[in-house]
Amino acid sequence: MRIVALLLRAQKELCVCEFVDALEEPQYHISRSLKILQAAGLLVERPEGKWVYYALPPAADDFQRFLLQAIAALPEKTLAKDQRELAHRLKLREGGKCLSGVRKIHLLSRKP
Repeated sequence: MRIVALLLRAQKELCVCEFVDALEEPQYHISRSLKILQAAGLLVERPEGKWVYYALPPAADDFQRFLLQAIAALPEKTLAKDQRELAHRLKLREGGKCLSGVRKIHLLSRKP
């Protein structure tokens, strides 16, 4: 839900490392969640060099449309921290692209 909420509010594609830093979750948790969302048809991926960007596709059916509407309707305060962290992270983009990888080093050392 947090991943989809970030994409809805950002209105742009985001890369894995941006999700990791914004949500402060280990990369393996984020990657696993992205794969599940993609398998459910809620995300599309676009590789670019060594980065992979994720975006929301147009809703394929009423269920997806209602699900996205429900997530979009979550109170702002529920996801405020995620939004703040993403805003900081997006400032690191160069030319509109993520070029820096995960910046919160403490997230790289967590073990499953």
